[in-house]
Amino acid sequence: MPSPALYDQVRRLRQESPDGLPPGRGFDLPADSSTDLRTGFPADLPSERPETRLSRREMAGVVREALNPLPEDPATLHRRFAELGVRGRHRNLIGSAVAALPLPADEHATARALARQLTRTGSTVPAVTAGLALLTRLGEPEDVPYLSTLGLLRSLTGPAVQALDALDRRSAAVLWLVTSVSRGELRPLVRALGAGDDRAVRSELVAFRAEPRFLGATTARRIAEAARLPDLLAGHPADPALLARVARLLVRMGCASDNTTELLTYREAPAVYETVVTRAGLLPPTVEQHATLLSLALDLSSGPGVLLDWPSGCRETLLASLGRQLAEPSWTATATAGLAPDGPADVARRLRADWIRRTGRRPFRRPAAPDMGLRVEIVAGDPVDRAPVETRVLVDGRPLVPAVFAHGPAHSPEELLDEGLLRAGPEPRRVRLAEAWCSEGCCGALHVTIRRDGDRVVWEDWRRPPPPGSRGPAPELPVLRFDATAYDAEIARAEEDRAWAWPARTVARLIKAGLVERPELLSRWDARRGWISTGHEEPDTAQVHFWYQPGLGAGRPEGDPLVFRWTVPDDGTPPEAQAAAALRRLAEEDPKSYSRVSGGTRKRAEELGYTWPFDG
Repeated sequence: MPSPALYDQVRRLRQESPDGLPPGRGFDLPADSSTDLRTGFPADLPSERPETRLSRREMAGVVREALNPLPEDPATLHRRFAELGVRGRHRNLIGSAVAALPLPADEHATARALARQLTRTGSTVPAVTAGLALLTRLGEPEDVPYLSTLGLLRSLTGPAVQALDALDRRSAAVLWLVTSVSRGELRPLVRALGAGDDRAVRSELVAFRAEPRFLGATTARRIAEAARLPDLLAGHPADPALLARVARLLVRMGCASDNTTELLTYREAPAVYETVVTRAGLLPPTVEQHATLLSLALDLSSGPGVLLDWPSGCRETLLASLGRQLAEPSWTATATAGLAPDGPADVARRLRADWIRRTGRRPFRRPAAPDMGLRVEIVAGDPVDRAPVETRVLVDGRPLVPAVFAHGPAHSPEELLDEGLLRAGPEPRRVRLAEAWCSEGCCGALHVTIRRDGDRVVWEDWRRPPPPGSRGPAPELPVLRFDATAYDAEIARAEEDRAWAWPARTVARLIKAGLVERPELLSRWDARRGWISTGHEEPDTAQVHFWYQPGLGAGRPEGDPLVFRWTVPDDGTPPEAQAAAALRRLAEEDPKSYSRVSGGTRKRAEELGYTWPFDG
């Protein structure tokens, strides 16, 4: 008896599901399926090649062998995969191999027909994956329903979304959300999007909690695509609640603390920006809405919003419009109203009000038209969104880091400016401008060499990882040359800019500077300086981390180190006085007595007599 097609199995699972949606992250093949869950093959399909431990490169060669030449019938491909040991776990290799296949135009019709047979009648994960990969290149609108159904199977979601992205962005977004969003707070919206119920979409879009922990950049972009925001806004021209939520989606897409390419990937972003800004007068003047509009302005002035495909003059017009609105008395008053910090919501409003007072006019001080040469903007984002502090480098008015590096924001001014790393000296200096949020060892970093060449400053020898989804090395970046006099003046100006900083951040900077100047303040306690800045969860505190190893001060460290964290809350006195008091305390008292273990190992903490804080 022939094995049932995966497409038919997924259709049955969908019909049996109460709301037609899979639980969690997609359907699994049923336990009674004739497909072996371990291999992705029907249990009765023989494999002539025993399981072997091939390297990834060797297995990629095996997959290419199975696909070359591309057969005209699916049975042949099923058999090749089985005989060569190509399994369901090799989905990524199959996708890469199909993407690299030479397919002359006169072979497109034959390859498309094979792809449709594989996706509609294929009974193994490898064969259906090959069909999906072919449709990524050759698919047509009639394939969308099949791709949307197959993608509900957990093992096929990625290839199906990739194929749909090339054909129908809304269907791709719905599938991604249905199979990727498991938080209960978002499921009602996902159900409405999956059902195509526009009225329910509007209601659920406005209702769900749009906090950063619920709404990452990718989720925001996929919601925007699935909800068809331009159409939704056109159907509700005087809906302030909807407008506020759409503005929030734009902010989250452009958030530098997440995937920095999501806003650039959203094709309707310029049109949605224009609608939000031109209707911004509908929004009530509150601290929350002020923060949202200010975040949009920062993106439009020096963030990824600059890189969108704007009609001539449109971005500049929108930025000027935001500047006028936020300068109106009713809006400026939001940052000065009395805000007693009683509960969490009050603390959030106070943090935002303080941020608005510091930042409110910064995106409007320079003309939005491109400046020629180098410009450095220090941008502290919305503290409630846990947005980072970035040293945004703009070249001819365009932000450099989001244009060439997708994995993380530009480094902070403490790293690039306080250390003088952007200065051009007589010797070339390699500078890391940005690092992936996970780590450089995981997803890379953006490096450049800076050197002075007569009356020019040169940025060259760029190093960065390939862009997401790329199968080859990153394209080479051009050498940048700047007038040395103008360059030096701009770096000096940026180094002196402290208007963006808040008291706790200044305290942290001054403590760090004091410890750089006087390392003996820690070494006398067998400790050395670690990361010092403000807390992500509590931006009103300075966080002083240090490493402790017995014998370190004498130059004979013993055993593995422990990391301690000392939290210094802002007490309202001048930052200089707070930092001086902190340095005096370090000189007089062992900091381990008033700090908490924050890193190392439980075993080492217990050996040294300290409580390990990460139980439970």
